[in-house]
Amino acid sequence: MMLSLIDIVAAIFFVTCWYGYTTFARKKAKTTNCIAHCLHQHRIHWMHELIGHDVRVSDASLLANLERNIAFFASSTLLVLAGLLTLFAKVGPVETVINSLPYASIATESLIQIKISLLVCIFVLAFFNFTWSMRQYGFLNVMVGAMPLDEERQNENLKRYARQMAIVQDQAAHSYNYGLRAYYFSLAALCWLYHPFLFMFASGFVVYTLYIREFQSKAVRAITVGQEILNQERDIEIKKQ
Repeated sequence: MMLSLIDIVAAIFFVTCWYGYTTFARKKAKTTNCIAHCLHQHRIHWMHELIGHDVRVSDASLLANLERNIAFFASSTLLVLAGLLTLFAKVGPVETVINSLPYASIATESLIQIKISLLVCIFVLAFFNFTWSMRQYGFLNVMVGAMPLDEERQNENLKRYARQMAIVQDQAAHSYNYGLRAYYFSLAALCWLYHPFLFMFASGFVVYTLYIREFQSKAVRAITVGQEILNQERDIEIKKQ
């Protein structure tokens, strides 16, 4: 059975939500205080402070903790992919279950396979993002190990070097965020198995949830205030010098 018109519309709406929100968030972060923008400023401050750390064990531990979180999701993604690929051999029972649900759209084996294929593609994309994030954190560890010590933090070249480290860390965090975003939208895609209207509603709800958490949450406000405090402390330190 080919996709119906409403299924095609729902799939297009899903892609539009995902791509549209990603584009919107990336552009909005350049001009608005949000998690991505504020954390980038914190990373710059962290890497700048790192110049004067003679013993960097605590910094290495923090980076290792970030890598562990990403490694957990990367390994979990492989398990999810294994389950989805196994599900292709069990399409018949899935069809029976879906067709027995009230108000569910009519499901056929070919249609279910298409919908499962979408989930597979989403988790493959998530895996690529998580592993690329892990690699970039590995690059950052090398840069941290290569950084010379400057207790006064006055070396302009090292300040530029610290900013480049912050950029690498920022890119690693973006890849991690894209991977998490794929998990959010996979939950919306899962609703497609039940009904395309629920699929569209879930896609819009995911966009709303992401926007609130990344731009309007209490965490964003706290991080923004923290950034302002650090900027004030930096200005005081500069005036003392």
